[in-house]
Amino acid sequence: MFDALARQPDDPLLALIGLYRKDERPGKVDLGVGVYRDETGHTPIFRAVKAAETRLLKTQDTKAYVGPEGDHVFLDHLWTLVGGDTVERSHIASVQTPGGSGALRLAADLIHRVGGRRIWLGLPSWPNHAAIFKAAGLETASYDFFDIPSQAVLFDNVIGALEGAAAGDAVLLHASCHNPTGGALTEAQWLEIAALVAERGLLPLVDLAYQGFGRGLNEDVAGLRHLIGVVPEALVAVSCSKSFGLYRERTGAIYALTASSTSADTVRSNLAGLARTSYSMPPDHGAAVVRTILADKDLAREWAEELEAMRLRMTGIRRALAEGLRTRWQALGAIADQEGMFSMLPLSEAEVLRLRSEHGIYMPTSGRINIAGLKTAEVAGVVRNFTSL
Repeated sequence: MFDALARQPDDPLLALIGLYRKDERPGKVDLGVGVYRDETGHTPIFRAVKAAETRLLKTQDTKAYVGPEGDHVFLDHLWTLVGGDTVERSHIASVQTPGGSGALRLAADLIHRVGGRRIWLGLPSWPNHAAIFKAAGLETASYDFFDIPSQAVLFDNVIGALEGAAAGDAVLLHASCHNPTGGALTEAQWLEIAALVAERGLLPLVDLAYQGFGRGLNEDVAGLRHLIGVVPEALVAVSCSKSFGLYRERTGAIYALTASSTSADTVRSNLAGLARTSYSMPPDHGAAVVRTILADKDLAREWAEELEAMRLRMTGIRRALAEGLRTRWQALGAIADQEGMFSMLPLSEAEVLRLRSEHGIYMPTSGRINIAGLKTAEVAGVVRNFTSL
Protein backbone atom coordinates (compact mmCIF):
# COMPACT_ATOMS: atom_id res chain seq x y z
CA MET A 1 0.00 0.00 0.00
CA PHE A 2 2.89 2.36 0.66
CA ASP A 3 3.71 2.32 -3.05
CA ALA A 4 0.71 4.60 -3.57
CA LEU A 5 2.36 7.38 -1.55
CA ALA A 6 3.98 10.33 -3.27
CA ARG A 7 7.28 11.51 -1.80
CA GLN A 8 6.84 14.77 0.07
CA PRO A 9 9.38 17.58 -0.36
CA ASP A 10 12.00 17.95 2.32
CA ASP A 11 11.59 20.84 4.72
CA PRO A 12 13.77 23.57 3.13
CA LEU A 13 15.09 24.79 6.49
CA LEU A 14 16.13 21.30 7.55
CA ALA A 15 17.83 20.83 4.19
CA LEU A 16 19.66 24.12 4.77
CA ILE A 17 21.01 22.80 8.08
CA GLY A 18 22.48 19.82 6.25
CA LEU A 19 24.13 22.01 3.61
CA TYR A 20 25.65 24.23 6.29
CA ARG A 21 27.12 21.27 8.14
CA LYS A 22 28.76 19.94 4.98
CA ASP A 23 30.39 23.31 4.20
CA GLU A 24 34.00 23.12 5.41
CA ARG A 25 34.81 26.81 4.98
CA PRO A 26 35.95 28.31 8.32
CA GLY A 27 34.11 31.62 7.90
CA LYS A 28 30.67 30.22 7.14
CA VAL A 29 27.67 31.89 8.83
CA ASP A 30 24.35 30.25 9.71
CA LEU A 31 21.46 32.73 9.61
CA GLY A 32 18.88 30.03 8.99
CA VAL A 33 17.89 27.78 11.87
CA GLY A 34 15.67 29.55 14.42
CA VAL A 35 17.57 29.04 17.66
CA TYR A 36 19.42 31.49 19.86
CA ARG A 37 23.21 31.34 19.69
CA ASP A 38 25.76 33.13 21.86
CA GLU A 39 29.03 34.78 20.83
CA THR A 40 30.70 31.36 20.50
CA GLY A 41 28.00 30.11 18.13
CA HIS A 42 26.62 27.81 20.82
CA THR A 43 23.00 27.44 21.95
CA PRO A 44 23.48 27.58 25.73
CA ILE A 45 21.51 25.99 28.53
CA PHE A 46 20.27 28.61 30.99
CA ARG A 47 22.03 28.48 34.34
CA ALA A 48 18.63 28.46 36.04
CA VAL A 49 17.61 25.49 33.88
CA LYS A 50 20.72 23.57 34.94
CA ALA A 51 20.01 24.38 38.59
CA ALA A 52 16.39 23.27 38.24
CA GLU A 53 17.45 20.03 36.54
CA THR A 54 19.93 19.33 39.33
CA ARG A 55 17.15 19.84 41.86
CA LEU A 56 14.82 17.56 39.95
CA LEU A 57 17.49 14.87 39.70
CA LYS A 58 17.75 14.84 43.49
CA THR A 59 14.07 15.15 44.38
CA GLN A 60 11.96 13.69 41.56
CA ASP A 61 10.60 10.34 42.73
CA THR A 62 8.51 9.11 39.78
CA LYS A 63 8.28 9.02 36.01
CA ALA A 64 4.57 8.25 35.94
CA TYR A 65 2.31 9.92 33.38
CA VAL A 66 1.22 13.48 34.13
CA GLY A 67 -2.16 12.99 32.41
CA PRO A 68 -3.52 14.60 29.22
CA GLU A 69 -3.95 18.00 30.90
CA GLY A 70 -0.36 18.04 32.09
CA ASP A 71 1.19 19.65 35.15
CA HIS A 72 -1.30 22.07 36.69
CA VAL A 73 1.33 23.85 38.78
CA PHE A 74 3.38 24.49 35.63
CA LEU A 75 0.28 25.76 33.85
CA ASP A 76 -0.59 28.15 36.68
CA HIS A 77 2.91 29.61 36.97
CA LEU A 78 3.28 30.00 33.22
CA TRP A 79 -0.08 31.77 32.94
CA THR A 80 0.97 34.22 35.67
CA LEU A 81 4.01 35.03 33.53
CA VAL A 82 1.90 35.42 30.38
CA GLY A 83 -1.47 36.78 31.43
CA GLY A 84 -0.80 38.16 34.88
CA ASP A 85 -4.03 38.99 36.70
CA THR A 86 -5.74 40.43 33.62
CA VAL A 87 -8.69 38.01 33.71
CA GLU A 88 -10.43 35.84 36.27
CA ARG A 89 -8.30 32.69 36.67
CA SER A 90 -11.34 30.41 36.92
CA HIS A 91 -12.30 31.49 33.39
CA ILE A 92 -9.06 30.07 31.94
CA ALA A 93 -8.89 26.51 30.60
CA SER A 94 -5.36 25.20 30.12
CA VAL A 95 -3.58 22.10 28.84
CA GLN A 96 0.15 21.40 28.68
CA THR A 97 1.35 20.59 25.15
CA PRO A 98 4.39 19.29 23.26
CA GLY A 99 5.81 22.71 22.42
CA GLY A 100 4.14 25.67 20.82
CA SER A 101 3.33 23.61 17.73
CA GLY A 102 1.32 21.21 19.87
CA ALA A 103 -0.51 24.16 21.40
CA LEU A 104 -1.36 25.58 17.97
CA ARG A 105 -2.61 22.20 16.75
CA LEU A 106 -4.89 21.73 19.77
CA ALA A 107 -6.19 25.27 19.26
CA ALA A 108 -6.89 24.60 15.58
CA ASP A 109 -8.60 21.30 16.40
CA LEU A 110 -10.76 23.03 19.01
CA ILE A 111 -11.76 25.77 16.55
CA HIS A 112 -12.74 23.08 14.05
CA ARG A 113 -14.71 21.17 16.70
CA VAL A 114 -16.84 24.21 17.61
CA GLY A 115 -17.71 24.76 13.96
CA GLY A 116 -15.09 27.31 13.04
CA ARG A 117 -14.15 27.09 9.39
CA ARG A 118 -11.84 29.97 8.68
CA ILE A 119 -8.79 31.58 10.26
CA TRP A 120 -7.19 34.82 9.08
CA LEU A 121 -3.42 34.77 8.70
CA GLY A 122 -1.18 37.73 7.92
CA LEU A 123 1.66 36.98 5.53
CA PRO A 124 4.50 36.33 5.68
CA SER A 125 4.16 34.14 8.73
CA TRP A 126 5.84 31.10 10.22
CA PRO A 127 5.34 28.47 7.47
CA ASN A 128 3.99 25.88 9.89
CA HIS A 129 1.03 28.09 10.80
CA ALA A 130 -0.79 27.49 7.51
CA ALA A 131 0.23 23.82 7.48
CA ILE A 132 -1.17 23.21 10.97
CA PHE A 133 -4.45 24.98 10.18
CA LYS A 134 -4.87 23.01 6.96
CA ALA A 135 -4.18 19.71 8.74
CA ALA A 136 -6.88 20.58 11.28
CA GLY A 137 -9.42 21.19 8.50
CA LEU A 138 -9.51 24.98 8.66
CA GLU A 139 -9.66 27.30 5.68
CA THR A 140 -6.93 29.97 5.78
CA ALA A 141 -7.76 33.47 4.59
CA SER A 142 -4.57 35.43 4.11
CA TYR A 143 -3.63 39.09 3.77
CA ASP A 144 -0.36 40.99 3.45
CA PHE A 145 0.92 41.92 6.92
CA PHE A 146 4.41 43.19 6.09
CA ASP A 147 6.10 44.88 3.13
CA ILE A 148 9.67 43.62 2.82
CA PRO A 149 11.15 46.38 0.61
CA SER A 150 9.94 49.16 2.91
CA GLN A 151 10.27 47.07 6.12
CA ALA A 152 6.84 48.29 7.23
CA VAL A 153 3.89 46.64 8.94
CA LEU A 154 0.87 47.10 6.68
CA PHE A 155 -1.52 48.01 9.44
CA ASP A 156 -4.27 49.16 7.09
CA ASN A 157 -4.30 45.62 5.70
CA VAL A 158 -4.65 44.19 9.20
CA ILE A 159 -7.66 46.39 9.88
CA GLY A 160 -9.12 45.66 6.46
CA ALA A 161 -8.88 41.92 7.05
CA LEU A 162 -10.52 42.15 10.47
CA GLU A 163 -13.30 44.35 9.09
CA GLY A 164 -13.89 41.80 6.33
CA ALA A 165 -13.95 38.80 8.66
CA ALA A 166 -17.26 37.22 9.62
CA ALA A 167 -18.42 36.72 13.19
CA GLY A 168 -17.02 33.41 14.42
CA ASP A 169 -13.91 33.56 12.25
CA ALA A 170 -10.60 33.05 14.03
CA VAL A 171 -7.62 35.36 13.57
CA LEU A 172 -3.98 34.48 14.20
CA LEU A 173 -1.99 37.19 15.98
CA HIS A 174 1.69 37.20 16.98
CA ALA A 175 1.98 38.46 20.55
CA SER A 176 5.40 39.98 19.84
CA CYS A 177 8.66 39.27 17.99
CA HIS A 178 6.86 38.53 14.73
CA ASN A 179 8.15 35.45 12.93
CA PRO A 180 9.60 35.91 10.32
CA THR A 181 9.62 39.71 9.90
CA GLY A 182 10.35 41.17 13.33
CA GLY A 183 7.64 43.75 12.59
CA ALA A 184 6.17 45.25 15.76
CA LEU A 185 2.72 46.61 16.51
CA THR A 186 2.44 49.79 18.56
CA GLU A 187 0.36 50.09 21.72
CA ALA A 188 -2.22 52.15 19.83
CA GLN A 189 -2.44 49.50 17.11
CA TRP A 190 -3.01 46.76 19.68
CA LEU A 191 -5.84 48.83 21.18
CA GLU A 192 -7.44 49.20 17.77
CA ILE A 193 -7.09 45.49 16.97
CA ALA A 194 -8.58 44.48 20.32
CA ALA A 195 -11.58 46.78 19.91
CA LEU A 196 -12.24 45.54 16.38
CA VAL A 197 -11.89 41.85 17.30
CA ALA A 198 -14.39 42.33 20.11
CA GLU A 199 -16.77 44.35 17.94
CA ARG A 200 -16.72 41.85 15.06
CA GLY A 201 -17.14 38.77 17.25
CA LEU A 202 -13.86 37.20 16.13
CA LEU A 203 -11.88 34.56 18.01
CA PRO A 204 -8.23 35.58 18.46
CA LEU A 205 -5.58 32.86 18.51
CA VAL A 206 -2.43 34.50 19.86
CA ASP A 207 0.93 32.82 19.25
CA LEU A 208 3.42 33.65 22.01
CA ALA A 209 6.77 32.04 21.26
CA TYR A 210 9.37 34.67 22.18
CA GLN A 211 8.38 36.34 25.44
CA GLY A 212 11.36 38.33 26.71
CA PHE A 213 13.16 38.39 23.35
CA GLY A 214 11.60 41.64 22.11
CA ARG A 215 11.24 44.58 24.49
CA GLY A 216 11.10 42.73 27.82
CA LEU A 217 9.09 40.10 29.69
CA ASN A 218 6.12 42.36 30.48
CA GLU A 219 6.40 44.57 27.40
CA ASP A 220 6.16 41.55 25.09
CA VAL A 221 2.74 40.57 26.47
CA ALA A 222 1.28 44.06 26.97
CA GLY A 223 -0.78 43.87 23.76
CA LEU A 224 -1.92 40.34 24.55
CA ARG A 225 -3.01 41.32 28.05
CA HIS A 226 -5.03 44.25 26.73
CA LEU A 227 -6.65 42.00 24.13
CA ILE A 228 -7.78 39.32 26.60
CA GLY A 229 -9.08 42.07 28.84
CA VAL A 230 -11.68 43.20 26.29
CA VAL A 231 -12.68 40.07 24.35
CA PRO A 232 -15.04 37.42 25.77
CA GLU A 233 -13.08 34.45 24.36
CA ALA A 234 -9.54 33.87 23.15
CA LEU A 235 -6.90 31.19 22.66
CA VAL A 236 -3.24 31.69 23.60
CA ALA A 237 -0.58 29.23 22.40
CA VAL A 238 2.64 29.47 24.45
CA SER A 239 6.07 28.02 23.69
CA CYS A 240 8.91 27.74 26.21
CA SER A 241 11.49 26.80 23.56
CA LYS A 242 13.12 30.21 23.22
CA SER A 243 12.32 31.94 26.51
CA PHE A 244 13.71 29.05 28.56
CA GLY A 245 16.04 27.53 25.95
CA LEU A 246 14.09 24.25 26.10
CA TYR A 247 13.97 23.59 22.36
CA ARG A 248 14.29 19.81 22.40
CA GLU A 249 12.17 19.33 25.53
CA ARG A 250 9.02 20.36 23.61
CA THR A 251 7.42 22.45 26.33
CA GLY A 252 4.31 24.53 25.76
CA ALA A 253 0.69 25.16 26.71
CA ILE A 254 -2.63 26.17 25.26
CA TYR A 255 -4.83 28.56 27.25
CA ALA A 256 -8.47 29.30 26.46
CA LEU A 257 -10.15 32.40 27.86
CA THR A 258 -13.86 31.65 28.36
CA ALA A 259 -16.94 33.50 29.60
CA SER A 260 -17.37 31.54 32.85
CA SER A 261 -15.85 28.86 35.06
CA THR A 262 -18.42 26.39 33.71
CA SER A 263 -17.36 27.13 30.14
CA ALA A 264 -13.72 26.81 31.16
CA ASP A 265 -14.32 23.31 32.53
CA THR A 266 -16.08 22.28 29.30
CA VAL A 267 -13.31 23.68 27.12
CA ARG A 268 -10.65 22.02 29.28
CA SER A 269 -12.32 18.64 28.87
CA ASN A 270 -12.42 19.08 25.10
CA LEU A 271 -8.76 20.13 24.89
CA ALA A 272 -7.78 17.15 27.04
CA GLY A 273 -9.83 14.84 24.82
CA LEU A 274 -8.17 16.19 21.68
CA ALA A 275 -4.77 15.73 23.30
CA ARG A 276 -5.62 12.18 24.32
CA THR A 277 -6.36 11.14 20.75
CA SER A 278 -3.35 12.97 19.33
CA TYR A 279 -0.34 12.30 21.57
CA SER A 280 -2.05 11.04 24.74
CA MET A 281 0.21 12.62 27.39
CA PRO A 282 2.60 15.58 27.19
CA PRO A 283 6.32 15.20 27.99
CA ASP A 284 7.08 16.26 31.55
CA HIS A 285 10.73 17.24 31.90
CA GLY A 286 10.65 20.70 30.35
CA ALA A 287 7.48 21.65 32.21
CA ALA A 288 8.99 20.43 35.48
CA VAL A 289 12.01 22.65 34.81
CA VAL A 290 9.86 25.72 34.10
CA ARG A 291 7.70 25.02 37.16
CA THR A 292 10.78 24.71 39.36
CA ILE A 293 12.23 27.98 38.08
CA LEU A 294 9.06 30.06 38.30
CA ALA A 295 8.18 28.71 41.77
CA ASP A 296 11.55 29.80 43.19
CA LYS A 297 12.23 33.56 43.47
CA ASP A 298 15.99 33.20 43.22
CA LEU A 299 15.89 30.89 40.19
CA ALA A 300 13.24 33.07 38.54
CA ARG A 301 15.39 36.16 39.02
CA GLU A 302 18.48 34.43 37.64
CA TRP A 303 16.51 33.18 34.63
CA ALA A 304 15.04 36.62 33.93
CA GLU A 305 18.47 38.26 34.15
CA GLU A 306 20.02 35.80 31.72
CA LEU A 307 17.08 36.20 29.33
CA GLU A 308 17.48 39.97 29.47
CA ALA A 309 21.18 39.66 28.65
CA MET A 310 20.29 37.59 25.59
CA ARG A 311 17.72 40.18 24.53
CA LEU A 312 20.19 43.03 24.87
CA ARG A 313 22.79 41.12 22.85
CA MET A 314 20.32 40.61 20.00
CA THR A 315 19.30 44.27 20.20
CA GLY A 316 22.93 45.32 19.84
CA ILE A 317 23.45 43.07 16.83
CA ARG A 318 20.25 44.43 15.28
CA ARG A 319 21.48 48.00 15.58
CA ALA A 320 24.92 47.22 14.16
CA LEU A 321 23.42 45.27 11.27
CA ALA A 322 20.88 47.98 10.51
CA GLU A 323 23.52 50.69 10.55
CA GLY A 324 25.61 48.79 8.01
CA LEU A 325 22.81 47.67 5.70
CA ARG A 326 21.13 51.06 5.46
CA THR A 327 24.05 52.26 3.30
CA ARG A 328 22.71 49.98 0.53
CA TRP A 329 19.02 49.80 1.46
CA GLN A 330 17.87 52.85 3.43
CA ALA A 331 14.72 51.05 4.56
CA LEU A 332 16.78 48.40 6.34
CA GLY A 333 17.58 50.91 9.05
CA ALA A 334 14.20 49.79 10.41
CA ILE A 335 15.77 46.47 11.45
CA ALA A 336 17.10 48.28 14.52
CA ASP A 337 13.55 48.87 15.79
CA GLN A 338 12.19 45.41 15.02
CA GLU A 339 11.75 42.70 17.65
CA GLY A 340 13.00 39.23 18.36
CA MET A 341 15.19 36.84 16.42
CA PHE A 342 14.11 37.42 12.85
CA SER A 343 14.06 39.95 10.04
CA MET A 344 13.48 39.66 6.30
CA LEU A 345 15.84 41.15 3.73
CA PRO A 346 14.74 42.24 0.23
CA LEU A 347 16.88 39.63 -1.52
CA SER A 348 16.03 37.52 -4.55
CA GLU A 349 16.50 33.77 -4.48
CA ALA A 350 19.46 34.17 -6.83
CA GLU A 351 21.11 36.63 -4.43
CA VAL A 352 20.56 34.29 -1.47
CA LEU A 353 22.13 31.42 -3.40
CA ARG A 354 25.04 33.64 -4.42
CA LEU A 355 25.71 34.59 -0.80
CA ARG A 356 25.70 30.90 0.04
CA SER A 357 28.02 29.78 -2.73
CA GLU A 358 30.46 32.72 -2.71
CA HIS A 359 30.57 33.68 0.96
CA GLY A 360 29.23 30.73 2.97
CA ILE A 361 26.28 32.75 4.32
CA TYR A 362 23.30 30.45 4.81
CA MET A 363 19.68 31.62 5.00
CA PRO A 364 16.32 30.51 3.56
CA THR A 365 15.62 31.66 0.00
CA SER A 366 12.86 33.88 1.41
CA GLY A 367 15.54 36.24 2.76
CA ARG A 368 14.58 35.59 6.40
CA ILE A 369 17.58 35.88 8.69
CA ASN A 370 18.10 34.80 12.28
CA ILE A 371 19.65 37.80 14.05
CA ALA A 372 20.73 35.56 16.92
CA GLY A 373 22.74 33.45 14.48
CA LEU A 374 25.24 36.28 14.11
CA LYS A 375 28.28 36.86 16.28
CA THR A 376 29.21 40.49 16.88
CA ALA A 377 32.54 39.94 15.14
CA GLU A 378 30.76 38.66 12.02
CA VAL A 379 28.46 41.65 11.48
CA ALA A 380 30.91 43.78 9.48
CA GLY A 381 31.79 40.93 7.11
CA VAL A 382 28.16 39.97 6.58
CA VAL A 383 27.23 43.59 5.88
CA ARG A 384 30.09 43.87 3.39
CA ASN A 385 28.96 40.76 1.53
CA PHE A 386 25.30 41.81 1.54
CA THR A 387 26.01 45.27 0.23
CA SER A 388 28.28 43.93 -2.53
CA LEU A 389 25.38 42.20 -4.26
